[in-house]
Amino acid sequence: MLTTSQRGRVPRTTGSPAALASREPVKREVLRADELALRWGVSERTLERWRNEGRGPKYMKLGSRIGYPLTAVFEFERAAGRISTSERDE
Repeated sequence: MLTTSQRGRVPRTTGSPAALASREPVKREVLRADELALRWGVSERTLERWRNEGRGPKYMKLGSRIGYPLTAVFEFERAAGRISTSERDE
């Protein structure tokens, strides 16, 4: 039975520092704006402008953080592909 002082506490992670360090890293499925800007060679300000104009890939906002799901980035990159300079956006 839990005592009054133990209720509501989050259990501590157990294990040695070596065991904790050997865990698999979390696979991120979201890019930060600075990571996407670096990937595409554009500024973060350009990504911000595209968000305001409704252009660019789909994004998510959690509080003040902006994230771009990798699936949305890949989808946007595929759609941006062109074969000829005469192709027009629809």
